Amino acid sequence: MTFLTRNSIRAIARRAPRTKSFATNAGTYEQEQAALKHHAEETTDLWRKISFYFCAPAVLTCVAWVYKVEGEHAAHTEHLKEEHGGHLPEVAGYDYLNRRTKPYPWGANTLFFNPHVNKNLEEE
Repeated sequence: MTFLTRNSIRAIARRAPRTKSFATNAGTYEQEQAALKHHAEETTDLWRKISFYFCAPAVLTCVAWVYKVEGEHAAHTEHLKEEHGGHLPEVAGYDYLNRRTKPYPWGANTLFFNPHVNKNLEEE
């Protein structure tokens, strides 16, 4: 493309009237803001309904189910204690259980040690 053609195309493009201006877009800006506000209100209402009518009952159902299962587990543990004179039965000392080559810096038990349900490895 030659220098003369390129400059003439630029000159024509500069003289073309501009169609967008702030004054002509003022009405559309307000309409867009109103539409955004309306959409935000609808979306907020949708998520509020989802939270109240779906999530809350689902969480309550899960809480009830876990409470029931943990109650059964606690009853079974108490039954085992009654059968063995108030203590849980001794865990079998299989070779593949609790294999550690060196103790933790805080001792033989893990950080999640619970003396009511876990075997105390410091007694060995």
